[in-house]
Amino acid sequence: MLIVGEKINTARPGIEGAVISRKATFIQDLALRQKLCGADVLDLNCTTLRHREPDALRWLVETVQTVVNEPVCLDSPNPLALEAALQVHKGRAIINAISAEESRYQMLIPLVKAYDCKVVALCFDDTGVPNTVEEELQIARSLVERLVGDGVDFEDIYVDPFIRSIGQDEHWGNFGLEIIRRIREEFPKVHILCGISNISYGMPARSLLNRTFLTLAIYAGLDGAILDPENKGLMASLRSTETLLQKDPGFRRYLMAFREGLLT
Repeated sequence: MLIVGEKINTARPGIEGAVISRKATFIQDLALRQKLCGADVLDLNCTTLRHREPDALRWLVETVQTVVNEPVCLDSPNPLALEAALQVHKGRAIINAISAEESRYQMLIPLVKAYDCKVVALCFDDTGVPNTVEEELQIARSLVERLVGDGVDFEDIYVDPFIRSIGQDEHWGNFGLEIIRRIREEFPKVHILCGISNISYGMPARSLLNRTFLTLAIYAGLDGAILDPENKGLMASLRSTETLLQKDPGFRRYLMAFREGLLT
């Protein structure tokens, strides 16, 4: 499992002000806490800043990589912001996210190729968000084939099946699990990554729904998740699921989490 820490996002309370004021210590502390709780990669998102986004995303990359000397996930559809960040980024970044929308694909694929990035591929196109599993599978198929044709390795593609909340319609839970299963079946070499909390918007006891969906999604073939790594219950569910499905050789991550008091 690739665990992507979601908390450095200016849409979250307190983050936009910290980025505008360039509170480096605040951002670095948040980055380190997520890493210590198990995040493999940190997602950086400052899209709420609009015209200030290029400078802000560049600053975020420099600030975070000062204390976390690993690649990050650049969460923006803005090519100007992405290029500003990639110019100072150390290592191979993940661009989050390209899609099958023609204009977005054409704007972002040159950056993916020029900076040798890994890429999150969102399953929607110019007709909008698909409403059937077959429609979404066709978009995923088209995106993967196009990215590979443009020189991106299967292993560097993270398909995002665009999970929707059961609060909108109760069938979206089964829909999400089925599309994950179908993508994994058709493309065993690509990764599948999604935002876990999307499943529970508008519902009570969201943490319980998120934990349960994460377990089911891993069983269906998910191998990457954008989540809050400081949520001990969610991370405990992830570690125990990995262990039971033989995705944690020697129980290394499970036992480490136990010793650190992170299982609950």
